Order: sequence, then structure tokens, then C-alpha cells
Amino acid sequence: MSIAIYHNPACGTSRNTLAMIRNAGIEPQIIEYLSVPPTRAELQHMIRQAGLTVRQAIREKDTPYAELGLDNLDLTDNQLLDAMLAHPILINRPFVITELGVRLCRPSEVVLDILPAPQQGAFIKEDGEVMIDANGRRVDG
Repeated sequence: MSIAIYHNPACGTSRNTLAMIRNAGIEPQIIEYLSVPPTRAELQHMIRQAGLTVRQAIREKDTPYAELGLDNLDLTDNQLLDAMLAHPILINRPFVITELGVRLCRPSEVVLDILPAPQQGAFIKEDGEVMIDANGRRVDG
């Protein structure tokens, strides 16, 4: 089974998502998209497969979003994609690709919907939130 995560190791959500993939016994392909950004076609495909609009896939926080005027609703998808490719920090993260689908894993537990293997044990997010119990079952908070 092939799984890829577009990962930013400085992001807690991305680290939690990667840890849940590994908690299922899977070592994914890790793409640190800030240094190895997706191609335009790859980015468009991920956004489309995740059921998002281009605007929904843009990260606003801690990015040049405002400085670049990306809040202008008249901008086209192509203009937004151009900005995301020129400034990969604008690509929201983490995107995860599995045989069961593509998701923008915000919050991180969204990844559980597309993992082809169950969780193998307890998992606690970095902030202390219990996500998975000792039996590998999701805990509803």
C-alpha cells in the first residue's frame, strides 16, 4: 500500500497526522512540500480529489496571504495556484494520499477516514487529546 503525506515538520497538525499513519503500522512517503513542492497538476489533482476549492486549500495563517492580496475574491483559481506554487507555505497541510482517497487532514484525525489499516494502539495528540484508545479504537471526545 502506498501512502504519501505532504508534510511540514514544523506543524503540529502535520506531525500528529504522520504519527497516526505510523500508528497504523504504515511508513508513508514523506514529501516535505516546502522544499519539494508539488507540480501544478499534482496540486490541482490533490485539491480536486479532496473535494476542496483552490481557495479552501490555501493557508492564511503565518503566510504572505494578506501581503499578496489573496483575500481578493476576484482572483481566479489559476492566480491562486500561481501564488501557492511561488510560495509553497500557502499550501495548507497536511495533504494525505492513500488508495482510499485524498484529504486535507485538518484536523489531523481526518486521516483516519482514509487509512487502509486500523490503528494498532493508543494515540495521544501532541496537545494531550486522546484520539485512539489502547485497543486501537477511536475515542469520541
